[in-house]
Parts: sequence; structure tokens; C-alpha cells
Amino acid sequence: MAGKRYKADRGKVDPEKKYGLDDALGLLEGFSKPKFDETVDVSIRLGIDPKQTDQSVRGAVVLPHGIGKKVRVIVFAKGEKQKEALDAGAEEAGAEELAAKVEGGWFDFDKAIATPDMMGVVGKLGKVLGPRGLMPNPKLGTVTFEVAKAVAEQKAGKVEFRVEKAAIVHAPVGKRSFGAAKLKDNFLALLDAVNKAKPSAAKGTYIRSAAISATMTPGIRLDTTQF
Repeated sequence: MAGKRYKADRGKVDPEKKYGLDDALGLLEGFSKPKFDETVDVSIRLGIDPKQTDQSVRGAVVLPHGIGKKVRVIVFAKGEKQKEALDAGAEEAGAEELAAKVEGGWFDFDKAIATPDMMGVVGKLGKVLGPRGLMPNPKLGTVTFEVAKAVAEQKAGKVEFRVEKAAIVHAPVGKRSFGAAKLKDNFLALLDAVNKAKPSAAKGTYIRSAAISATMTPGIRLDTTQF
């Protein structure tokens, strides 16, 4: 059944055409819907060479309407900062004891934040946090003394992005239930953040191509001349 639905949806998309954002979101809304609320993802291909260290693209953005899921946050902090983290809604906060828990194989969280003075402890968790994309990073605002703000941003749907080997950035921009207007706001916020992360060494056209799709739908190519 899913195969039939996908085929019917694919028939609505002209593979040769690049769609304006409003038209693409309209198409997306018209696709058949499964029984769960699909995540809407964007792929943006950049005119950079990711093998060059001076052409790395990485960043984070708080999407205006979040991403439509509960984000579980832990914070490596002690004393007042530990209390501040818990008051801000972090699921867990602590120092060496929290690090030991994670080292022991506990991963019931989606994001990790750390105060700078805890990086000596957190650094030892690189082998377990790194491969899962959970390592706190100052560039992404997850190594900071502004703990309450960082927790609030993660809970609100802060999306991290980084360029992959094929010079493509993948990121979620919400759920299909959001509707076209909210998805458009989120997409434009992401695009703005990707543009701001443009390396000075990048030459020529920066945003080469882009596509939008939901979990079970075909991809829709976007007209990047609009951006």
C-alpha cells in the first residue's frame, strides 16, 4: 500500500522542474498522509569543497516554530549552574556522577550541554558522545555558562547542521502537521543560518541546489534562484 501511495505522489512531481518554495510546500501538503506525523527534511547542496578545512560549514539555529518533538536535555554543571539547569527544565544535571552514568551506557537524552569548567570531565566522554553527535561544542552554543538560555533554546527546537562529505547539509524543519506557513518560516530561518555560515574561502555559487521532503514522500527540488 505504501508503495502505491508513494508512486501516486511521485506522479504529482515533475522531476525536471525546480519549484518555488510556496509551490513545493503546497505539493507536500497534497501528498497522501501515513498514520504518523512525518518529519519534514531539507537537503541543501553547497558550492564548497568540504575536504578543505577552511570550507567547513557548521552551525545551529533556533527554528521559529521548533521541530515538533520533545527534546531531552542533560547538562554537565555543578553548584549554582547545576541548579540553574534543572530549574530551566533539563532532564538531568550534574558533574562527575553524570559523566560516569553516561560512560556506563546511559543515553536517554537528545542534547548535551556543558559549562566550560566541566570540559575536562566531558572531554573524556568524546569516544561515546562524539559518534552520536552529542558532544557539547562552543560553536553550537552547547558549551556555555548561560545554562538556562542554552536549555531553553534546545527545548524550543534548536537545530544543528553540518556539511557532509558530498557538500550537502541535511536538517529537519518541522512536522507535516505544521502546515505550509510554519514550515516556510522554519525553512527560511535555516537557510539564513546556512548563508551566515558561508566560509570566506567559498567561491562561486554558494547554494547550488536544494530539495524538501517528508519521511514517506518523494523529494521536491527547489528553485534556488529565489534564495
